[in-house]
Amino acid sequence: MKDKRTMTKIITTLALKNEEIQNFICCLKQNLENLEANSNRVQEDLESEFSSLHAVLDELKEGMVTRIKQERASRTYELQSQLSACTKALESSEELLELANQTLCSSENDSFTQVPVTMAPAFRLSLKAKASDSMNHMMVDFTQERKMLQAITFLPVPATPEINVAECQVFDNTITVVWTLPEPDSKIDHYILEYRKTNHEGSPRAREDYPWMVVEGIKETEYTLTGLRFDTRYMTFRVMACNKAVAGEFSELVTLETHAFVFKLDAGSAHQNLKVEDLSVEWDSSGGKVAVQDIRKEKNRTSSPMHSPARTAMMSPKRAPSARVGRDRFTAESYTVLGDAMIDAGQHYWEVRFDKESKVFAAGVALRSLGRFDQLGKSNASWCIHLNNWLQQSLTAKHNNKARTLDCPIPDRIGIYCNYEEGTLSFYNSRTKTLLHTFRTKFKQPVIPAFMVWNGSFSVQTGLQVPSIVLCGQKRNSNTSSSNASLT
Repeated sequence: MKDKRTMTKIITTLALKNEEIQNFICCLKQNLENLEANSNRVQEDLESEFSSLHAVLDELKEGMVTRIKQERASRTYELQSQLSACTKALESSEELLELANQTLCSSENDSFTQVPVTMAPAFRLSLKAKASDSMNHMMVDFTQERKMLQAITFLPVPATPEINVAECQVFDNTITVVWTLPEPDSKIDHYILEYRKTNHEGSPRAREDYPWMVVEGIKETEYTLTGLRFDTRYMTFRVMACNKAVAGEFSELVTLETHAFVFKLDAGSAHQNLKVEDLSVEWDSSGGKVAVQDIRKEKNRTSSPMHSPARTAMMSPKRAPSARVGRDRFTAESYTVLGDAMIDAGQHYWEVRFDKESKVFAAGVALRSLGRFDQLGKSNASWCIHLNNWLQQSLTAKHNNKARTLDCPIPDRIGIYCNYEEGTLSFYNSRTKTLLHTFRTKFKQPVIPAFMVWNGSFSVQTGLQVPSIVLCGQKRNSNTSSSNASLT
């Protein structure tokens, strides 16, 4: 027998290890696919960047060559014009010189002196070039730019953050995640935090049931998530740093436990007149009647005073399968529905929001043995807080057919705290966390969240941690007089 248990344990361990390896193989395959896609993407980006750089250089080159050509054309025009003027002046001067030589050889000297020599173009011509032949002002030296181009490399990636698990906090359905960088980096612009719910503590699986949720633009090295519903056992976190150009690598995954009491409403236990969803209930006056009509059609029964529609609706003889073996559907005037999870240890908290116009509403806990005809608070198998809207609105605490009227404003949302080991069941105004009533007993059997409504509706919120203000209040009120004995 011992060897069989040992072998079973080994088989279980191997099966878990095999599953872990299979998940890791799936992750590696996914990483290979991602690597291929990411490599192609960055290569395309690189080619695009170099093409853009080449385009800029080509554009700059074309512009500078155009400027050189324009400068050359302008100076060529100036020098050509000056050269043409000088050529004409030289021709005029040579003609004048020839005339002077001819005059010198003749006896008619007076005819030359009459010529306006000083008015000749040669005497009015500037012998200074209007344009320089130097093009030094258009010389270039790209030594510095060449060094800059040679320094081109991949963008500097921010260091990978490290999540400090010891500094992370989980309380009051909030999670504060704290991380650090290996070295200070003044170029960090912001951080990106990703988180998702999971029911697995180990390495991530290839296919998770929940997607990653993203928080961007975080400026500090910590972030607090608020208003969470802890409907899974764990939450996984990762963070990465970003500068203004590029993002770094994600940190190692960190898994934090998110313990809370989670349950749904057990439609199989509900009265026929209650329309039950997972976490909400609405009164349906036709529920029982429809069931009775179906039964009559099947069994072809004739109507009688004992089986009139009104009376049959109250009795609800039809049973529906329950989520728990042996739990019958509530009937008669017990318009009750139970939760689908039992409390047999620990401290738990949940809230219920109800329609204040409901004729009757009750919420609390019950033993599994609560009778199908029993209303909440009418037997020793249930404890509840009870709203009555008949003639006068009242709020009472009930147990074992005893009641105590509560002198307090009636809230529209009630928080329920159960400490199984201490035998404490407390009710709070969930908005102000004001204590409404506390039962003190000794639970000898597991208890189940229980609710009752007539001509009304309510919804339940689970996945809540016990609020810290409630825990502090429980310590302060540990010696209060609220107890079963105070019910009258």
